[in-house]
Amino acid sequence: MRLRFVRPLLAVLAVAGLAACSSTSAPGTSGSTSQSPSSSASGSPSSSPAPSSTSAAAGPGDAQLSITLLETPEASPQNFTLVCSGGVPAAESKHPSPAEACAAIKSYPAMLSPAPPRADRACTMQYGGPATAKVTGSVDGKEVNAAFSRTDGCQIGMWDAAKSVLGSDGGL
Repeated sequence: MRLRFVRPLLAVLAVAGLAACSSTSAPGTSGSTSQSPSSSASGSPSSSPAPSSTSAAAGPGDAQLSITLLETPEASPQNFTLVCSGGVPAAESKHPSPAEACAAIKSYPAMLSPAPPRADRACTMQYGGPATAKVTGSVDGKEVNAAFSRTDGCQIGMWDAAKSVLGSDGGL
Protein backbone atom coordinates (compact mmCIF):
# COMPACT_ATOMS: atom_id res chain seq x y z
CA MET A 1 0.00 0.00 0.00
CA ARG A 2 2.87 2.39 0.78
CA LEU A 3 4.35 1.84 -2.68
CA ARG A 4 1.10 2.99 -4.23
CA PHE A 5 1.67 6.42 -2.66
CA VAL A 6 5.44 6.59 -2.56
CA ARG A 7 6.15 5.84 -6.23
CA PRO A 8 3.87 8.56 -7.63
CA LEU A 9 5.21 10.99 -5.06
CA LEU A 10 8.79 10.20 -6.07
CA ALA A 11 7.86 10.58 -9.73
CA VAL A 12 6.27 13.98 -9.10
CA LEU A 13 9.30 15.14 -7.10
CA ALA A 14 11.68 13.97 -9.82
CA VAL A 15 9.72 15.78 -12.54
CA ALA A 16 9.51 18.91 -10.40
CA GLY A 17 13.28 18.81 -9.87
CA LEU A 18 13.94 18.49 -13.60
CA ALA A 19 11.43 21.23 -14.37
CA ALA A 20 13.09 23.49 -11.83
CA CYS A 21 16.47 22.95 -13.45
CA SER A 22 15.23 23.44 -17.01
CA SER A 23 12.90 26.32 -16.16
CA THR A 24 15.77 28.01 -14.36
CA SER A 25 17.83 27.76 -17.54
CA ALA A 26 15.37 29.76 -19.60
CA PRO A 27 14.79 32.56 -17.10
CA GLY A 28 18.41 32.42 -15.99
CA THR A 29 19.51 32.95 -19.53
CA SER A 30 17.03 35.72 -20.05
CA GLY A 31 19.62 36.93 -17.73
CA SER A 32 19.08 39.88 -15.56
CA THR A 33 15.35 39.29 -15.12
CA SER A 34 15.73 36.50 -12.57
CA GLN A 35 18.80 38.08 -11.06
CA SER A 36 17.25 41.50 -10.39
CA PRO A 37 14.06 40.33 -8.66
CA SER A 38 15.94 37.86 -6.47
CA SER A 39 18.37 40.54 -5.37
CA SER A 40 15.56 42.90 -4.36
CA ALA A 41 12.07 41.49 -4.01
CA SER A 42 10.57 44.91 -3.36
CA GLY A 43 11.92 46.20 -6.71
CA SER A 44 10.26 43.40 -8.63
CA PRO A 45 7.49 45.45 -10.29
CA SER A 46 9.92 48.11 -11.47
CA SER A 47 12.39 45.44 -12.61
CA SER A 48 9.91 43.63 -14.85
CA PRO A 49 9.42 46.35 -17.49
CA ALA A 50 13.15 47.01 -17.82
CA PRO A 51 14.10 43.50 -19.01
CA SER A 52 11.24 43.38 -21.50
CA SER A 53 12.33 46.70 -22.97
CA THR A 54 15.91 45.43 -23.00
CA SER A 55 14.94 42.26 -24.86
CA ALA A 56 12.86 44.30 -27.31
CA ALA A 57 15.88 46.52 -28.01
CA ALA A 58 18.05 43.41 -28.38
CA GLY A 59 16.24 42.19 -31.49
CA PRO A 60 18.45 43.60 -34.26
CA GLY A 61 21.05 40.81 -34.08
CA ASP A 62 24.16 42.97 -34.34
CA ALA A 63 27.23 41.28 -32.87
CA GLN A 64 31.00 41.48 -32.84
CA LEU A 65 32.36 38.49 -30.96
CA SER A 66 35.61 36.72 -30.33
CA ILE A 67 35.16 33.06 -29.35
CA THR A 68 37.86 30.83 -27.90
CA LEU A 69 36.98 27.14 -27.78
CA LEU A 70 39.05 24.52 -25.98
CA GLU A 71 37.63 21.04 -26.62
CA THR A 72 40.11 19.26 -24.29
CA PRO A 73 42.94 20.48 -22.07
CA GLU A 74 45.47 18.87 -24.46
CA ALA A 75 43.98 20.42 -27.62
CA SER A 76 45.01 23.70 -29.17
CA PRO A 77 42.47 26.47 -28.63
CA GLN A 78 40.26 27.28 -31.60
CA ASN A 79 39.60 30.98 -32.14
CA PHE A 80 36.58 32.23 -34.05
CA THR A 81 35.43 35.70 -35.00
CA LEU A 82 31.73 36.32 -35.51
CA VAL A 83 30.40 39.56 -36.90
CA CYS A 84 26.65 39.84 -37.48
CA SER A 85 24.54 42.67 -38.80
CA GLY A 86 20.81 42.29 -38.35
CA GLY A 87 21.21 38.55 -37.77
CA VAL A 88 23.21 38.06 -40.98
CA PRO A 89 26.92 37.17 -40.92
CA ALA A 90 29.41 39.68 -42.27
CA ALA A 91 32.19 38.63 -44.66
CA GLU A 92 34.88 39.00 -41.98
CA SER A 93 33.31 36.25 -39.82
CA LYS A 94 35.62 33.29 -39.28
CA HIS A 95 33.23 30.79 -37.70
CA PRO A 96 32.22 27.18 -38.51
CA SER A 97 28.55 28.11 -39.07
CA PRO A 98 28.17 31.89 -39.09
CA ALA A 99 24.62 31.99 -40.50
CA GLU A 100 23.31 29.66 -37.79
CA ALA A 101 25.19 31.56 -35.07
CA CYS A 102 23.94 34.97 -36.19
CA ALA A 103 20.37 33.71 -36.45
CA ALA A 104 20.64 32.32 -32.90
CA ILE A 105 21.96 35.63 -31.59
CA LYS A 106 19.15 37.54 -33.27
CA SER A 107 16.46 35.28 -31.85
CA TYR A 108 17.98 34.83 -28.37
CA PRO A 109 20.74 37.35 -27.54
CA ALA A 110 20.50 36.71 -23.77
CA MET A 111 22.16 33.30 -24.18
CA LEU A 112 25.51 35.10 -24.14
CA SER A 113 24.75 36.95 -20.90
CA PRO A 114 23.85 34.18 -18.48
CA ALA A 115 22.94 35.24 -14.97
CA PRO A 116 25.40 34.19 -12.27
CA PRO A 117 24.34 30.94 -10.62
CA ARG A 118 22.02 31.44 -7.68
CA ALA A 119 22.96 29.81 -4.39
CA ASP A 120 19.55 28.12 -4.12
CA ARG A 121 19.66 26.65 -7.63
CA ALA A 122 20.02 22.88 -7.81
CA CYS A 123 21.97 21.49 -10.75
CA THR A 124 22.31 17.85 -11.69
CA MET A 125 25.68 16.43 -10.83
CA GLN A 126 26.68 15.21 -14.25
CA TYR A 127 29.83 15.81 -16.20
CA GLY A 128 29.47 16.79 -19.84
CA GLY A 129 33.14 16.78 -20.76
CA PRO A 130 36.22 18.98 -20.50
CA ALA A 131 35.24 21.51 -23.19
CA THR A 132 35.36 25.20 -22.25
CA ALA A 133 34.61 28.35 -24.23
CA LYS A 134 35.04 32.07 -23.70
CA VAL A 135 33.03 34.68 -25.60
CA THR A 136 33.90 38.38 -25.54
CA GLY A 137 32.70 41.34 -27.54
CA SER A 138 29.27 42.92 -27.90
CA VAL A 139 25.74 41.98 -28.89
CA ASP A 140 23.30 44.73 -29.77
CA GLY A 141 25.59 47.31 -28.16
CA LYS A 142 25.88 45.43 -24.85
CA GLU A 143 29.20 44.07 -23.65
CA VAL A 144 29.56 40.29 -23.59
CA ASN A 145 32.10 38.52 -21.41
CA ALA A 146 30.89 34.96 -20.87
CA ALA A 147 32.55 31.68 -19.99
CA PHE A 148 31.00 28.29 -20.73
CA SER A 149 31.82 24.80 -19.50
CA ARG A 150 30.10 21.42 -19.17
CA THR A 151 30.80 20.70 -15.48
CA ASP A 152 27.20 20.16 -14.31
CA GLY A 153 23.65 20.04 -15.61
CA CYS A 154 23.13 23.80 -15.43
CA GLN A 155 26.41 24.54 -17.24
CA ILE A 156 25.57 21.93 -19.87
CA GLY A 157 22.18 23.61 -20.37
CA MET A 158 23.81 27.01 -20.91
CA TRP A 159 26.34 25.44 -23.31
CA ASP A 160 23.58 23.72 -25.29
CA ALA A 161 21.65 26.99 -25.58
CA ALA A 162 24.73 28.74 -27.02
CA LYS A 163 26.34 25.85 -28.95
CA SER A 164 25.71 27.35 -32.38
CA VAL A 165 27.61 30.48 -31.31
CA LEU A 166 30.31 28.50 -29.49
CA GLY A 167 30.98 26.45 -32.62
CA SER A 168 30.78 23.10 -30.81
CA ASP A 169 28.31 20.79 -29.13
CA GLY A 170 30.92 20.08 -26.45
CA GLY A 171 32.18 16.77 -27.72
CA LEU A 172 30.62 14.12 -25.53
